[in-house]
Amino acid sequence: MASATALAAPPLARHVAIIMDGNRRWAARRGLPALAGHREGAEAARRAVDAALAQGVPWLTLYAFSSENWRRPAEEVGGLMGLLRQGIERHWTEMIRRGVRLRMIGDRDRLDAGMREAIERAEASSIANTRLNLVIALSYGGRSEIAGAARRLARAVAEGRVSPDSVDEASFARFLETDGMPDPDLVIRTSGEQRISNFLLWQAAYAEFVFLDVLWPEFGPQHLAQALSAFAARERRYGARPG
Repeated sequence: MASATALAAPPLARHVAIIMDGNRRWAARRGLPALAGHREGAEAARRAVDAALAQGVPWLTLYAFSSENWRRPAEEVGGLMGLLRQGIERHWTEMIRRGVRLRMIGDRDRLDAGMREAIERAEASSIANTRLNLVIALSYGGRSEIAGAARRLARAVAEGRVSPDSVDEASFARFLETDGMPDPDLVIRTSGEQRISNFLLWQAAYAEFVFLDVLWPEFGPQHLAQALSAFAARERRYGARPG
């Protein structure tokens, strides 16, 4: 376990994004239903927020539910959505007190009215908070986000608001759902899998990746500290030659 000094070390990563993987495997290994794993995963998400606050990380994005996850059994999807809504409604007053601002990226149209309302209330009530920007990627897919940005840009060009010759990477990024947010410096994936799974495809172009061989329900502050330490030890060159 990391020492208290290591856990308190200031991070160099401004924006940490986490692919929270392994809930179902955690449950299966214990002979439990998938929802039990998601319930433990929700507790791990709370620990991740606590750890980010303790480490001074200003931006934390959690990949809570992908656009592909809608293909899972209806009972599992409904249970997971219920846990997410319950977590927002039960803990958000405390999160506001602690200086957390909530944002959501993803397809809100696929969420039920109660979930949308809970998210919108949390977003509106926390808009002035600056200690931690907590971004929930919910019903989210990177390819879908890029396609949506392309459609919005095409409409802007057709309406004469944008010149085609002026389009560059920076101007295109303004049409993404993450407009105004910093790109992730560090992407963490749990469960030992080593793939990006359609997560922040545009934004993670120059992110550092850390793959942890721990299932998400077992994730704790020491794992975030371990990933931040690995990030701090790397040299980021953004395609340039080393000096």
